[in-house]
This record gives sequence, structure tokens and C-alpha cells, in this order.
Amino acid sequence: MSAAVLAAAPPRPAHRDPQVLRWLGAYTASTVGDSVYYLALSWAAVSSGSPAQAGLVMAVSAVPRALLLLFGGVIADRLGPRRVVLASDTARCLMTLGLAAVLLATSPGLWLLAAAALVFGAVDAVFLPAVGALPPRIAARDQLARVQGLRGLAYRMGSVLGAPLGGLAVATGGPASAFGAAGALFALSLPLLCALRLRPLPTEEKLPAEEKLPAGEKGEKADGPVLRDLADGLRHLRGHRVLGPLMITVLLADLGFVGPLNVGLALLAEQRGWGAPGIGWLLAGFGAGAGAASLLLAVRGRLPRAGTTLGWTMILGAAAVAALAFAPRLPVAVAVAVAVGLLAGVSGALCHALVQTECDPAYLGRVSAVSSLGSLGLAPLGMPLTGAAAGLWGTGPVFVAGAAVCALSGAFALTVPSLRRAELPR
Repeated sequence: MSAAVLAAAPPRPAHRDPQVLRWLGAYTASTVGDSVYYLALSWAAVSSGSPAQAGLVMAVSAVPRALLLLFGGVIADRLGPRRVVLASDTARCLMTLGLAAVLLATSPGLWLLAAAALVFGAVDAVFLPAVGALPPRIAARDQLARVQGLRGLAYRMGSVLGAPLGGLAVATGGPASAFGAAGALFALSLPLLCALRLRPLPTEEKLPAEEKLPAGEKGEKADGPVLRDLADGLRHLRGHRVLGPLMITVLLADLGFVGPLNVGLALLAEQRGWGAPGIGWLLAGFGAGAGAASLLLAVRGRLPRAGTTLGWTMILGAAAVAALAFAPRLPVAVAVAVAVGLLAGVSGALCHALVQTECDPAYLGRVSAVSSLGSLGLAPLGMPLTGAAAGLWGTGPVFVAGAAVCALSGAFALTVPSLRRAELPR
């Protein structure tokens, strides 16, 4: 009788589910740790070399992340997402604490910081797909959109809290203290992750009890060539009526968005004489808008006509990106940045939610890797090109070109019937 009652009981809302709250706490701690780590790395690099050398150290982690991200998705599906996230956060904890110890003992050269950045990028390549694959294993399908909203809030919180926490640690004890704080935050995520109990994959639910692995840790396959598993994931994407077009939409949006918003804002503030405070206000406006979008999805749980809303918010967001380059005064630019953050936040959250709800969980690590490839792998490598283009033609044409690519992504989403009609589960 108790089993029947449990089966009939409605699932808990995500914000009241202990499983989701544990995952959210671990994700928040890891995100804050990321922010503190990157601040510590940049400070240590600037203290040890020239600005150009420091920039190279900060950029080098993008290379292994871009090269290994797709294979990281295979690993997440093979070994199980919780196991991979646990191993990744353990590795990052040990690495940052090791850097803190080295900095306390001696003054390392840039080569050690660059090597640490390379290792961190490689760990990110397996961590990011695994994080994307975890929500369907801890929450009901109709709660996944709300989970994405909560995840967006946690990410914004990590960005807001990480910088001042890292700055305080650097001011107190130098980069060594900041690396130690990052290691402590990564360590904080570990017991929360260990306490998670994963839902079995749909294929596992049909197996006899004696053939299931404990806590649903098994991925789709644990043997066979890695390239074959990667090809299986790409075939799953290509044959899916929603996910295939959605990946093209996400890639175009990332390629158009990342350059202008990461490099262009600094150039715009410099040209208009707004200085470093101006950059801070623009980033704060964008973060406020994106946070509001995440809060909207966390509270509502779903937005109707998700595919159509996704396409139009991308197009409107593209118009706001173009308008940002021609804002005459800083208050106007900040208001436009809020609009960019809100519209990009809604479209981004809907993209993640559709990936979570449409994808077979057995392929979710690989699909999450593909969806992250543009923003976290390829687009950062193109930032120098954005800077060079702005130097040749000015920031206005760069923002307009990026906006055109973003608008193309939204128009593409609206022209594909299966994606335009996609809905989130009720």
C-alpha cells in the first residue's frame, strides 16, 4: 500500500526537493569557487609577468576545454554524471590547495600557472557536461525548467559573491589565500554531491533489481570505443526533431553573443570615457537582467510556447545588443544592458530546459557537451578576432555583426516547425 501511495503522490516542487537543494548547494559552492580561482589566477599571473603574459595564462585554459569537451560528454554518460562531478571537484580542490601551498613556499614562474590553467581547463571539459546531465537524474521531468531557473540564480550568485570574496582573500593573504579559499569551496561541494541519490535511467528501470547498479550510477555504456559513443551521441542529435535544430540555434547565438559582450563592452566603455566603473555598471545591468530571467523561470516553472518564445527573445535580444553600441550615455547603456540580460537570460534558460526535457538521459552528457561547445569552447577562442575587428572597423560594426548572427539564430528557430512548436512539460 505504501508503494502505491508513493507512486500516486505528486512530485515535490524543485525548490522544496532535498535532492535538488543538495545539488544546488554543491553547484553554488563550485561556481563561487570558480570565480575565486580565476581572480586568484589573474592576480598571481599579473604579479609574476607582463599584462600580455598574464592574458595568455588566463586564456590558455580555453584550449583543452574546447578540444576535450565532446569527449567529456562521453565520459559523463559512461561513468555517470555524479561520479564525474565528484571527481572533477575533487581534482579542482586538490589542485587549488596545492597552488596555495606552492605560493606560500616559493614564488612560482608563469609556467606553473599556465600548467595549472591547462589542467583546470581539461577538468572543466568533463565537469561541464556532467553538470548538465545531472538535473534529470534528481528531479521530475516537469520540474526541469524550474531547476534551470534555480541553476541560473546560483550561477549569478556565484558571479556576484566570488569576486568580492576573492578580492578579500587576496587583500588578506595574497593569491595563496585566494587559492586556499577556492579549494575550500570546492571541498564544500563534495559532501553535498555524495548525499545525492540519482534516479535510474529509463533503460535501467526495466531491468531486474539484481542487474541495476546502486544509485543509478551507470551511464548508457561502459565499454566500446570512445569515438563510437561520441558518434552515437551525434547521431542521436541529428535524428532528433527538436534537439538537432536547437543545437544549431544555440551555436549561432553563442558565436554572435560572446564576442561583443565579453570584449566589446570593455572597448565600448573605453571609447566613451566611462572607464572601469562604466564596465562594472554595464556588467551589473546585464547580470540583473539575466538574474530576473532565471527568477522568472524558477517561480513559474515553465513558459508557454517555449520554442516560439525562444526564437522571439533571441531576435529582440539581438536588437538590444546592436542598440548597446549606440547608447549615447552610460545610464541609457545600462538600461539596454538590463534588457540584453533579460532577453538573453530567457532564451538561454529555455534552451537549457528544452535540452533537459527533450533529450534521452542516457545521451545527456554528450548533448550537453555539444550545447556548451559554442559558448565555452569555440567562442572564447574567437575573442582575439573580435578585438582585432573592433580595432579595424570600430565597436559599432562589431556589435551589429554579432547582433545579426544572434538574430539569425532566432529566425532559424522560428522557421523550423518542430522547434517552433516545442513545449516544456506541464
